[in-house]
Amino acid sequence: MKILLFGKNGQLGWELQRSLAPLGHLTAVDFDSTDYCGDFSNPAGVAETVRLVKPDVIVNAAAHTAVDKAESEKSFAELLNATSVKSIALEANKLGAWLVHYSTDYVFDGSGEQPWVETDQTSPLNTYGETKLAGEHAAALCSRHLVFRTSWVYAARGANFAKTMLRLGQERSDMSIINDQFGAPTGAELLADCSAHAIRIAKSKPEVAGLYHLVAAGSTTWYDYAKLVFSKAREAGITLAVTEVKGVPTSAFPTPAKRPHNSRLDTSKFKQTFDLELPDWAIGVERMLSEIMFK
Repeated sequence: MKILLFGKNGQLGWELQRSLAPLGHLTAVDFDSTDYCGDFSNPAGVAETVRLVKPDVIVNAAAHTAVDKAESEKSFAELLNATSVKSIALEANKLGAWLVHYSTDYVFDGSGEQPWVETDQTSPLNTYGETKLAGEHAAALCSRHLVFRTSWVYAARGANFAKTMLRLGQERSDMSIINDQFGAPTGAELLADCSAHAIRIAKSKPEVAGLYHLVAAGSTTWYDYAKLVFSKAREAGITLAVTEVKGVPTSAFPTPAKRPHNSRLDTSKFKQTFDLELPDWAIGVERMLSEIMFK
């Protein structure tokens, strides 16, 4: 099996390099690659890469993920999140290849309290969500596609919420953290392993093509997520300055892009189709914390 991975150096792309390697011959590129074009600001270039590599599977982990910046650079976000996705999807379809693409809970408006299912009405609150929804439609132009919507992605590599909380927790005595946004922190490692498993199934069962929600089990708030980080840090013997952690509404931290309150995603379809159980969000977070705290 020949696999082409776009976005190899992002949090998810880095883990995908590991998880995809046992499946076959992997060609991994990023925006600054020299052998092949991996720059999603160049739709013609990434399409040419697909034509040159002639992969059996394309995995796209490249994206414009700066949610607030997308509000002021909509055209650029659309170029990366939709236009170039369409370019590789059309080439993949010509080859009869599979296209694996990642989307977000931000395609929903965040209303209610129930986990969203794949067939729920989409209604993005911000430019990032709009361009990612356009990317879903673009990916579906390849008949053999797997689109995975996820949320609150983190990894030990690179910046993440837990690292920010550890830093601030050592600098400040009191902190205010949002407690009215609900979702499941989902590790890039889990996403990558589930993706590799799904690809292996899809190669022999083309009927599994489609859209799936893929997140860790359970849900939490940023406030409770932070409290877990502080608890584990103290258990590990890290001295923290923070003594008071206060939960506040989203309105306390205005941002250019609106955030959804309800980012819960129902993963029943993914679990049934691919015969996998998804671990509770806290398991992955605690493992990640052990990795970053004991480096």
